[in-house]
Amino acid sequence: MVLSAGLLLYRVDEAGVQVWIAHMGGPFWRGRPRAWSIPKGLVEGDEDLLETARREFAEEIGVPAPSGPTIDLGEHRQASGKRVRVFAVSAPEFTVDAVRSNTVRLELPRGSGRFIDVPEVDDARWVAVDEARELLVAGQVPAVEALLDHVER
Repeated sequence: MVLSAGLLLYRVDEAGVQVWIAHMGGPFWRGRPRAWSIPKGLVEGDEDLLETARREFAEEIGVPAPSGPTIDLGEHRQASGKRVRVFAVSAPEFTVDAVRSNTVRLELPRGSGRFIDVPEVDDARWVAVDEARELLVAGQVPAVEALLDHVER
């Protein structure tokens, strides 16, 4: 079974809890509902899960992940069967001027022999948790709920 690891940044202010999520790039995700994700990627071999999450954040957002104490939000299963281990880091000052994601090569249309490079992530931003519940891939919403449980304690 496929295992990914992701890093969910969060901040708390007078308006409530916000999380940093990313819009998946490429033509498949353009205009689709629930096309947002926690920055994440595949765990390679016996790689440390938190290190995977930090590496993937840097690859997808284009800047190093903020440091600080982490909260293990557990493992969450997506509809595809992929498992995602999510860690959270408080990052109230985090900002980027532009997302600079790595790219992936796709054959479009399939079987055409024509390949294009598309960014894994084409946008990322802070959103309130209520909005995140609507935007995120459904299987990642429980990670946001786990974060809220931790923050409210």
